[in-house]
Amino acid sequence: MKKIAIIGGGASGMACAVFLAREGRYHVSVYESGERLGKKLSATGNGQGNVTNINMNASYYFSDDGEKVGRALARFGAEETVAFLQTMGGIFLPDARGRVYPAGRQASAVTDLFRTELARLNVNVKTGARIAKIEGFDNFRLSYAGGEEKVSAVVLCAGGMAAPEFGTDGNGYRLAAAFGHTVTECTPALVKLKCDSSLVRGLKGIRVDANLKLFRGKREVAFARGDLLFTEGGLSGDAVFRISSYAKEGDVLKLDFLPDVSRERAAQAIGAKAGAECLLCVVNNGLGRALFKRAQGNKTELLTLLKEFPVPVTGTFGFRNAQVTKGGIPLSETDEFLQSVKRKGLYFAGEILNVDGACGGYNLQWAFTSAYTVAEGIKRCF
Repeated sequence: MKKIAIIGGGASGMACAVFLAREGRYHVSVYESGERLGKKLSATGNGQGNVTNINMNASYYFSDDGEKVGRALARFGAEETVAFLQTMGGIFLPDARGRVYPAGRQASAVTDLFRTELARLNVNVKTGARIAKIEGFDNFRLSYAGGEEKVSAVVLCAGGMAAPEFGTDGNGYRLAAAFGHTVTECTPALVKLKCDSSLVRGLKGIRVDANLKLFRGKREVAFARGDLLFTEGGLSGDAVFRISSYAKEGDVLKLDFLPDVSRERAAQAIGAKAGAECLLCVVNNGLGRALFKRAQGNKTELLTLLKEFPVPVTGTFGFRNAQVTKGGIPLSETDEFLQSVKRKGLYFAGEILNVDGACGGYNLQWAFTSAYTVAEGIKRCF
């Protein structure tokens, strides 16, 4: 049997192990640096397990090769992911926005499905096994705290740099660089945005539905509609996560707190009463008081703040607060099956690649899509 080493026990690593082990002709080992598999997967979707999205195509992804992402999704997209997960058990259903969850709404149960399947398939799982070095020409030799192993192929699924509490410390990039791979600039994505704390003082904890427009100078570079949450010194929520992939320090967010109300209708509503009471049943009371105070009672200024509240972006809350890494190993340095063009037998899957998706199940879909793509490539070559 050919020995296949999978470096990283996250979603892509576990999925790739299942795909290969089901073939019955490989000895598959998963090397996880942490104490257990699937720690990050167990936290996805606010702990509810948003595994994919039925509204699926390459336009929801950022990459150096969108066409390659599209071809991979065409081979293994949302429908295939749901079917694959259901072969291990459970029921997976979409919500009104297309986000697919397990019927029990527990991400940890999805991880348990994988762990159970890996055990059934006799996959060799090594935890606490951080890979220090990968060497070799004809075969690969892995070095880790527990010893050394010789294998025919290696799949790097070690993740990126986001959420380091899950063990994603960028080690995969270092291992790839040893084979001559480059790493694009890595930045936090799906992350809270920082702003001048004086702009959001007193608003912490207020959650609203809003339109967000991101401007770089006079040019609009991104738009999102959805959940906006004011936090200490910044902005969070689903809409902010989606727009954060485009945001840079110095950009300006313009917030529309009445996305379904025209400027004319808003003007009529706030003109009907004097004082801060003009915003009763128009916006959240706490937000209304803050806006009225900032406008100093000027109704024209108040209307502008309701429809175009400006928030200069001063940065992000960093990898520790990010859901995913933007950047990584360029797809241009891989073939159609995500095998390295620099070293035969070296493959990449998941977040380590320069592919990041929108909020709503897209990054887990890429984990499963890339895992399937790699497994198909290994089956052709080994």
